[in-house]
Amino acid sequence: MILLGIDPGTRFSGYAVFSQNNHALALLDYGFFALGAQSALPMRILNFHDNFDQLIKKFGIDTLAIETPFLGKNAQNFLKLGYLRGVLYLLAQKNNIKILEFSPREVKCAITGSGAADKEQVAIMICRLLPHVEKKIRSDVSDALAVGLCGAWKVAHEQRFTRL
Repeated sequence: MILLGIDPGTRFSGYAVFSQNNHALALLDYGFFALGAQSALPMRILNFHDNFDQLIKKFGIDTLAIETPFLGKNAQNFLKLGYLRGVLYLLAQKNNIKILEFSPREVKCAITGSGAADKEQVAIMICRLLPHVEKKIRSDVSDALAVGLCGAWKVAHEQRFTRL
């Protein structure tokens, strides 16, 4: 399995690519895409599509892990996130990719043991769980790593119990 964890954003989008084979998990790549904060929204959505389309093809992604959205203080941000999620659904459908979705609380609980953890606590645990990851990473990257780990652990758990 090659899994892509994504933290979508209209300015910066974090990603993490994991490989899982016989319960061995390897981090293949991680980082973020800057989508052009000064560009018009349609251009940023196109950049988002093109960047993730290339990543999917480069690694042969077969599973995608994303967080379910939550309505915060800004409805416009929620709406824009919906555009990006639509792009991810389209890419997944076109490339026969399985989508795993997790609530922010589920991801925080899986990584830190507490669904109420803040972003800094998640980043600290990511660095402990993945010691070769840079200590000072962007929050969108640590979020993508966290979502990706959550997805990889879920798949490993399901595979273990389907073999019984």
